[in-house]
Amino acid sequence: MTRSAIFTAAGGNRMSEAIARIGRRRGGVSDPIAHDSAHMHVAGDANYIDDLKVPDNCLDVFVASSSCAHGEVAQLDLSAVRAAPGVVAVVSAEDIPGRNDVSPVAGDDPLFADGLVQFHGQSLFAVGAETTDVARAAAAKAKLVYKARPAILTIDEAMARRSFVIPPIPAMRTGDAAEALAAAPHRRSGRLYVGGQEHFYLEGQVSLAIPGEDGDMHVYSSTQHPSELQEIIAHMLDRPFNAVTVELRRMGGAFGGKESQAALFAAAAALIADRTGRPAKVCVDRDDDMTMTGKRHDFRIDYDVGFDDDGRITGITMALAARCGYSADLSAAIIDRAMFHADNCYYLPNAEITAYGCKTNTVSNTAFRGFGGPQGMIAIERVIDEIAFHLGRDPLDVRKLNFYGGSGRDMTHYHMPVEDNVIGEIVAELEQTADYAVRRAAIDRFNAVNRYVRKGLALTPVKFGISFTTSHLNQAGALVHVYKDGSVHLNHGGTEMGQGLFTKIAQVVAEEFQIDVDNVKITATTTGKVPNTSATAASSGTDMNGMAARAASAAIRERLIAFGSTQYKVAPEEIVFENNRVRVGNQEFSFAEFVNQAYLARISLSSTGFYRTPKIHYDRDNGRGRPFYYFAYGAAVSEVVVDVLTGEYRVMRVDILHDVGKSLNPAMDIGQIEGGFIQGMGWLTTEELCWDESGRLTTHAPSTYKIPACSDRPRDMRIAIWRGGENREPTIYRSKAVGEPPLMLGISVFNALTDAVAGVAGTRQMPALHAPATPEHVLMAIEEMTSGGQQ
Repeated sequence: MTRSAIFTAAGGNRMSEAIARIGRRRGGVSDPIAHDSAHMHVAGDANYIDDLKVPDNCLDVFVASSSCAHGEVAQLDLSAVRAAPGVVAVVSAEDIPGRNDVSPVAGDDPLFADGLVQFHGQSLFAVGAETTDVARAAAAKAKLVYKARPAILTIDEAMARRSFVIPPIPAMRTGDAAEALAAAPHRRSGRLYVGGQEHFYLEGQVSLAIPGEDGDMHVYSSTQHPSELQEIIAHMLDRPFNAVTVELRRMGGAFGGKESQAALFAAAAALIADRTGRPAKVCVDRDDDMTMTGKRHDFRIDYDVGFDDDGRITGITMALAARCGYSADLSAAIIDRAMFHADNCYYLPNAEITAYGCKTNTVSNTAFRGFGGPQGMIAIERVIDEIAFHLGRDPLDVRKLNFYGGSGRDMTHYHMPVEDNVIGEIVAELEQTADYAVRRAAIDRFNAVNRYVRKGLALTPVKFGISFTTSHLNQAGALVHVYKDGSVHLNHGGTEMGQGLFTKIAQVVAEEFQIDVDNVKITATTTGKVPNTSATAASSGTDMNGMAARAASAAIRERLIAFGSTQYKVAPEEIVFENNRVRVGNQEFSFAEFVNQAYLARISLSSTGFYRTPKIHYDRDNGRGRPFYYFAYGAAVSEVVVDVLTGEYRVMRVDILHDVGKSLNPAMDIGQIEGGFIQGMGWLTTEELCWDESGRLTTHAPSTYKIPACSDRPRDMRIAIWRGGENREPTIYRSKAVGEPPLMLGISVFNALTDAVAGVAGTRQMPALHAPATPEHVLMAIEEMTSGGQQ
């Protein structure tokens, strides 16, 4: 099936209507227009931080890091580094005028290690020189002596030694799990290991700091959180926030890896710039980037589930242990979200979910697309398979039996009612359009007569909560100017990382004024225009910034209506904005003409807008509340074929039906669904992180770390936007977030592999297959099954 066919099918009638509108007004809400920078991406004309022209006297900065996983710095002699030709400045912990801290929350991430190193790759000092090569060569001249300490590297070691990086995490409970388990007709328990994931953004970590007059500092950084970066740099330099401006137009990918991780490099550049009075730039080598920056948290998940003869869950306990690394970073919120999503789409009447944030001498793990949600979801999907294999049932039947829905089956284990549940409708439609029953029967026949090649099939659902679970982050601001010629300037606190946020919000503004989107100028995100912004994360960028931009536009439009009503003696409802024009009673003007009239009448044509997400609240200590404004839903069917002799496999086909509410831009949303699925598939199949016994990351380059290649893509991809989608909450034009939820559709690939391996010994039993399910791990699971050592 061609992509164009899939794309056309995806939007249904809404897309056809949108295309028909293009002849009248281009780029309103629901129009499938291209990314605003797509033509520049293709031509290589889009400027990223490394493309910005730097002043002639700009210094290149190299950040030197530890080669010891855990130990005291017994000696750090930098005299030879400072004396090296071409070196202008060398800075370490003692040179920081303010706080030696680049952490997002806990204050435990030093810019430079001060006496103690806690992971292989921790930053020690920075060198500012005429070129990066000179800076790197000079850094190698440092005289370093470590007094090594024992290092904790794995979750199992940390759990055995009770090594935790964050305070005890309150459990989430509903009903009486222990009693339900004891009374259950059937009971199964198990353990699942889920690996981490490298962000592998195409554009690495890069920052440019330019000192200004009177102590000002202007920082260009590839960051998802400009306001947090502004705060960190201001504290580090011991300046007020208004002395630091952070700006960026776009990132070449981020996926959460630039929410907190950009701070180290931006702060190092700013410190060198402040010390020398010269601009300073950090552009991190890929190997150093992968070694020094955090990844998706890997998890160990232990479960104990009770269920009835049909497979309905009656009680469950689940213990989630996450490898956080040496510092807290965002781990508390990430683990919370894993706990929130340990139900996925399933009603758990009696549940107890506990979790642990393990401290290890590895890089501090951080935000990644899904923010803990994927780890929680894959756990409950393993549980469902465990139940199905034990009872000899199709896992899809067990999934549907346990879905939320019906009287008394709508309350989560954190006591939030599921009020917008549509997963049953989505799964029923996908089951039919993907021919699930026919294909399941065909695969059973295939496996019955093929000894060395096995096929697997799985349909898995997604229910993903949308909002920051830290309540105060659910706010956004925007700034809109309308100029005398009718052109519009748009600025907001969101950041563009390739996801199309800027394009969607420009469409919102164009819709409010009923003008072509080409008349809306998208401008770089900067703390100097919209202050105190939240990170572009949690899939809330369009929801929040779109509403803020809409509020700003509406304020200006209302002023224009009031002006027109007074000027032409007509009722406000007789003033209509439509198709680049304004109709005032019986008269009609172009938008530009009408705006110019308002200017001459001294009407303000500029406004800020603000939005705060309603309804959300959460009592973390008691595990109760409404942490999410709404849920986004979806489902995927994946089919795989496995070579039993080698463990090699291919994903043959995927069918996806995903809910984005009323799509703001079907072209963008299809792209996000495709990309999210592939990234989720990569997390669970090819992307394996490995450390050696000294704590050194060995998968630190594209040669050793394998993201999905074009050849790994399913040969047949059938992706559709659910036509029945409409957000029940009054979000921006009733749309739903689409950034993170599609990643978890990739779980269907892992479960399809589990399905293929489950029957290799002649009877369907749960294989000891952990994630990532690389061919090597698949082969080991097969060998364990056939040797009689299965779980």
